[in-house]
Amino acid sequence: MKHIHFIIFFGVLIMSCNSKNHNSEITATVSEKLNEPRKIQFLSLDSLIVTANLYDRGNEFPVILLCHQAGFNKIEYTEIAKTLYNKGFNCLAIDQRSGGNILESFNETLLEANKKSLPVEFLDAEQDIIAAIDYTVKKYNKDVILWGSSYSATLALYIASDHKNVKAVIAFSPGNYFDEQKGGLKDKLKQLKKPFFITSSKKEANDISTIIDTAHIGVHQIHFIPSSEGNHGSRALWKTDKNNEEYWAAINQFLNDMDK
Repeated sequence: MKHIHFIIFFGVLIMSCNSKNHNSEITATVSEKLNEPRKIQFLSLDSLIVTANLYDRGNEFPVILLCHQAGFNKIEYTEIAKTLYNKGFNCLAIDQRSGGNILESFNETLLEANKKSLPVEFLDAEQDIIAAIDYTVKKYNKDVILWGSSYSATLALYIASDHKNVKAVIAFSPGNYFDEQKGGLKDKLKQLKKPFFITSSKKEANDISTIIDTAHIGVHQIHFIPSSEGNHGSRALWKTDKNNEEYWAAINQFLNDMDK
């Protein structure tokens, strides 16, 4: 019996120590369907609990980290993540602390931040994204494709410039949100040598063109302008958007070409 008690105590001690690592998984639910997510939780850089949906194919597949727009949560990617999963990608869709409740779904990271009276502005969510990158790298032992929507698209481009484990960026409707705090986005993009795919609604395209210096666009760096009206953020890919197919065609081409 003493040996059993020691084993149980040792196991609990290991679990306790692991929970202090910001990119360790805290909890996870089990999904019975292949393309259905399991809900996981891990710690942000400031130890806030971040909740996410993990669409797990296995370590041999590439990884996409999906970040939502303002007022949204991980449910922005319910359809998108399933499509990407079926195309052969692991996907992690996170709740950033700067977001909201949509489609009868709560932003669980935001709820935790409010409980702790933590700030929830756009820039406060940067640490959640970085922690999610660290989590996916540790889990799959490979670099990630970082995907952002609106404000998180902008953060994704800044993070990709500095984070060695981001292999490429997909940015839906980025903007000049953080010039004063983080320097001009245009200057960052001039220095960014990694593959990127930047797009938006058609009416936003001119503003984005002023950010992207076409003279410095390299191989596998794309500014996609839709022929249709399109939409703001990643919801341009939703089935409810009648023009989603042209975005999907462009995304698929980018993902197919990126590793050639």
